[in-house]
Amino acid sequence: MSLPYDATTKELIETDPAGWVAFLGGAVRASAVGLIDADLSTVTTAADKVIRVDEPFRWLLHLDIQTGPSADLERRVFRYNALLTARHGVPVASAVVLLRRKGNIAWLSGHMPVAPPVGPSWAFRYQVVRVWERPASEFLTGPLGLLPPAPLAGVSEGDLPSVVRGMKARIDEQVDPPLAAKLWGASYVLMGLAFEQPLIDAVCVGVMQMEESVTYQAILRRGLQDGLQQGLQQGLQQGLQQGSLNEARKVILRQGVKKFGSPTVTHEAALNALSDLARLDALAEKLLDVSTWDELLAGA
Repeated sequence: MSLPYDATTKELIETDPAGWVAFLGGAVRASAVGLIDADLSTVTTAADKVIRVDEPFRWLLHLDIQTGPSADLERRVFRYNALLTARHGVPVASAVVLLRRKGNIAWLSGHMPVAPPVGPSWAFRYQVVRVWERPASEFLTGPLGLLPPAPLAGVSEGDLPSVVRGMKARIDEQVDPPLAAKLWGASYVLMGLAFEQPLIDAVCVGVMQMEESVTYQAILRRGLQDGLQQGLQQGLQQGLQQGSLNEARKVILRQGVKKFGSPTVTHEAALNALSDLARLDALAEKLLDVSTWDELLAGA
């Protein structure tokens, strides 16, 4: 997944890990769920999240959330499942969540057959969720952490305002302003996967009247730390873009320190000089295949 959306989904999972477990079929108490420590960065990439569940016994849920095609996705999910099982010695369930219809991986079935030349054949099984195949009502009435993907469900342009009104009604009723700002910020980013920006802005301003709301002001404070308050589209887009760049650099730095040790001043300067999210995304993937900071940043 590209890093802007990774940062968004990471925050949603951290906000409501029990909600994601419930979404995928596990009925658990919130107190029995937590996130695996970031020390696993040498095993999983930034696009993967691992949730620990302590009932009815301890097990792990490995989430891979995707916005576009990935030729090696199935093998990667299999690899992470095996590594997590070996590392923790508990059952691991893997799930791939596809957010974008245009990024569908048609052949992904949740069943990876393995037929060695000797010994029995077997299969690795995992869960596949195509969000656009789910009804919006499932998200509107489900866990709060799953509310922002509601516009990516089976929603047309004409239906978008009514879906956003449903989101607004629930957030206004159940959520305090800081969490509301987080959920609306995530919703704004994710809507960009399915709809054109002018429509998104029209819905945010027209249906939600965000420019007059406490929630909108909270989003601006979170997303526009450099004072980029030049209107909804320009300000929010630029703030979220800068926040995504900073988050991408932080993810790469954190994972690199775990794998390579502390970077030199030169390494940090090279990383901070990168302002292209696609290049940062490529570096995050490259982390798995290199052994030093020099190898990682070569050609960056």
